[in-house]
Amino acid sequence: MLRYYLDPTYILVIIGIIISMAASANVNGSFRKYSRISAKRGIRAEQAADMILRAAGIFDVRIERIRGNLTDHYDPRSKTLRLSDTVYGSSSVSAIGVAAHECGHAIQHDTGYSALKIRSILVPVVNFASSISMPMILLGLLLGYIGLAKIGVLLFSAVLIFQLVTLPVEFNASSRALHILAGSNILYDDEIGSARKVLRAAALTYVASVLATALQLFRLILIVNRRNN
Repeated sequence: MLRYYLDPTYILVIIGIIISMAASANVNGSFRKYSRISAKRGIRAEQAADMILRAAGIFDVRIERIRGNLTDHYDPRSKTLRLSDTVYGSSSVSAIGVAAHECGHAIQHDTGYSALKIRSILVPVVNFASSISMPMILLGLLLGYIGLAKIGVLLFSAVLIFQLVTLPVEFNASSRALHILAGSNILYDDEIGSARKVLRAAALTYVASVLATALQLFRLILIVNRRNN
């Protein structure tokens, strides 16, 4: 039992936590920093989102306010773009950058972006895999059914695959957002650089999630193989 608690593979989990916390602190810090800078044209985030969607020929997406801090997202099922309390109603460079990013997802959906389609297909698979993988691994290790534990590890790997597919979706949405902002009258050229820094920090949180999950998967493989030997 003591050896279990002193398992050296815990260092992998700790490294993953540190990476995730650093990425989260970075995006929150960047957002706060550029939230103090109001866009010179005075356009609010929800207005910017509406302008971007209309310019892209999208007229059937609703824009709503949602509670929370940086809980912004686009829901393809209901075609709803939801902006958080810290974004909706704000005319800061940060808020407009985040709103433009979510518009990027709406445009991806409208144009049938392939990576987004794959990601949507994987959602129910990953939800199932993530809910059952750890119980299978623990049960397999406790009862000595290594085959069951290996199946659990295989299912857990689906989470990593999903996160890897998510990366191009997020990077592409940010790229679209910056391209749109550069060609619109929403932000001035010098403000686009600030929006880029916010979106880059946000993108790094997804990279951090991939690294943290990869480390956890590697740890599970080591544990199962050690028990098998």
